[in-house]
Amino acid sequence: MYTIIGGDGKEYGPVSGEDLRKWISEGRLNAQSSAKAESDAEFRPLSAFPEFGDVFGRGAAASVPPALAAGQDDGRAAALRRVQAPAVALIITAILNLIFGAWGLVKTVFFPPNLQQLDSELEQLNNPQLVEFFHKWMHITYGPFGIAGGLLGLVLSVLILIGAIKMHSLRSYEFSMTAAIVAMLPCVTPCCLIGLPFGIWALVVLSKPEVKSHFS
Repeated sequence: MYTIIGGDGKEYGPVSGEDLRKWISEGRLNAQSSAKAESDAEFRPLSAFPEFGDVFGRGAAASVPPALAAGQDDGRAAALRRVQAPAVALIITAILNLIFGAWGLVKTVFFPPNLQQLDSELEQLNNPQLVEFFHKWMHITYGPFGIAGGLLGLVLSVLILIGAIKMHSLRSYEFSMTAAIVAMLPCVTPCCLIGLPFGIWALVVLSKPEVKSHFS
């Protein structure tokens, strides 16, 4: 048994393989129509199902009737409209992450704080434990760990940017989902506070079947 997505973006089924063959021969479905078997987790084009290869190999009803083609175009246009806003929000998040992350890395490498001056100020507090804690914190922030963290933030920002751009044009569903999830990670990138709501927004939109089915 199979479930299909019609030209209106809605799911229909379960239907048998014989019914699908009949609809293909009648021109109601074509090789690019989305469907999934009961054992499948995601939708895929009918042309990807070996059991229907003979039908499309003969070219029977390989063309889409104008009414069905219009319905598919309308469904993709609707999916594009749904992803535009969250995709742009993730793109903005990624760009801000890159700007702040690059500046933070530059400060870490080229403009570290004057530790001697800070030490003299801390000594006035007469708190050795505070001074020791401060030394450890500064070593982490401005040492190798700080540089590695800055580089990791830049890499994740680039990943978010690429995934958001792909999402904007309904390409690579898995990459788009990854970008949304990474944007939500707390304190991994400088703009994690705005990345969290934007990432959730993108995940909600991407989880809709009428959007997911139109990704290439």
